[in-house]
Order: sequence, then C-alpha cells, then structure tokens
Amino acid sequence: MPQNEHIELHRKRYGQQLDHAERKRKREAREVHKRSEYAKKALGLKGKMFAKKRHQEKAAMKKTIAMHEEKDRKKKADDGAPQNAVPAYLLEREQADRAKVLSNTVKQKRKEKAGKWEVPLPKVRPIAEDEMFRVLKSGKRQKKSWKRMITKVTFVGPGFTRKPPKYERFIRPSGLRMTKAHVTHPELKATFCLDILGVKKNPNGPMYSSMGVMTKGTILEVNVSELGLVTPGGKVVWGKYAQITNNPENDGCVNAVLLV
Repeated sequence: MPQNEHIELHRKRYGQQLDHAERKRKREAREVHKRSEYAKKALGLKGKMFAKKRHQEKAAMKKTIAMHEEKDRKKKADDGAPQNAVPAYLLEREQADRAKVLSNTVKQKRKEKAGKWEVPLPKVRPIAEDEMFRVLKSGKRQKKSWKRMITKVTFVGPGFTRKPPKYERFIRPSGLRMTKAHVTHPELKATFCLDILGVKKNPNGPMYSSMGVMTKGTILEVNVSELGLVTPGGKVVWGKYAQITNNPENDGCVNAVLLV
C-alpha cells in the first residue's frame, strides 16, 4: 500500500467526527477572509507569485463559467448558402447552430501541456562575457592571456578535482562555489535548505550550464528526498527542478523556487 494513504485508511477504520461536515463548511467560509488577509500582507516574490496564482484561478473560473453557459446556447447560423441541401418547407426559416464545445478534460490536457515548462522568471538579463569572466595573466608570456576566472557563483560535484595550473582554462574560485540552495515550495509557502544535485540549464548558454555557473534564472536540480514528496505510485521523489530567483554572487546564498 502506498505510504501516503494512511489518512484514508484511518477514516475507513474509525470514521470521522460527528461535526466534521459543519466544521469543514465553516473552514471553507473563513478561507476567503484568510486569503484576502494574506494577499494584503504578502510582499516581494511571494506576493507576486500569490497574485499570479489568483489571477490564473480567476481566469480559469471565468472560462469554465463561459463554457457551461455556451453549451446549451443556440445562435443564428452564418448568413450565406446552407451547408447541406434544405427541404422547401425549411427555406424561409432561420437556421440555428448549437455551439460545439470541447470537453473540459481535453482543454485541461492542452493547458497542462502548454504550461508544463512555465517558470517563475521567464525573462532574465543576459550577462556579457566581460562581466562573467576576468582575464588572468600568468607565466612569462604576458601577451598571451588565455586563462579566465569566473566571477559568478558556481557548482561543482562532490568528486571534483582541479586540473594542473598549466592546463586549467577556466578557474572556478573555491569561495564562490556553493552546494546548497534555499528552495521555496510555492504551494506549501515554506522554504527549505536543500542540496544541489546539478545545474540543468543556464539561460546564458550551454557553456555556462556545463561549467555549473549559477546566475539569476538558472534551472537547478535539487535533492528533495527529505521533504517526503511521493509520486502517485508511492515512490519517494529524489530530485526536482528549481529556478534561481536572486543574484547569488551579491547575496552570498542561492534562493530558488521549486518548479511544481
């Protein structure tokens, strides 16, 4: 049995409190006021995320209401030649078309497919190479400066060893390497300090992704095993993606939002 169904099992065995329905109704009635109070107090990124979520909910609700209203509505057919042959006794009559509406499930699937790769920060500022790399001159031949030091925060795996100085093209300073991120769960409204498993995609280019450079808007893979997230099949989720929302080199820490 999946480990996330213990509540249902308990209800089957022992039932619920006698006033459960009444308490639930009152809790739902209070929810509107609580949500309104939170919307007034929420600041910064949390406020923006909450406002965006509410806006999407309202838009979806309006669309659903419009679809249900449209389902049984008749409208006048477009003027012009009829689609099929019409008998003589119907020639003078105005044709009525019933609105054809796609089922909600199909529309929902389309919406999920389109919104699968939505991220909290869709647009980020591109970073120039001069800002990303600092030229290092080493050795006797000062004219040939081919070494570069990365000025942004980077991630390297646990088994990483540096190349000998003679062969090292890009230098990732030890002081700017980070292995943990403060990840906010958008639905739980809670932040956790999680281990970084890797850099999935840096918006500035694949070269930065392969070097593990972490800038604003970068997609990370973080270890969420300690959160206890479970798949519908009952397996524990090991890694999930998160997007960085701050400038780590300025703040000294990595803040990110989990992509749920």
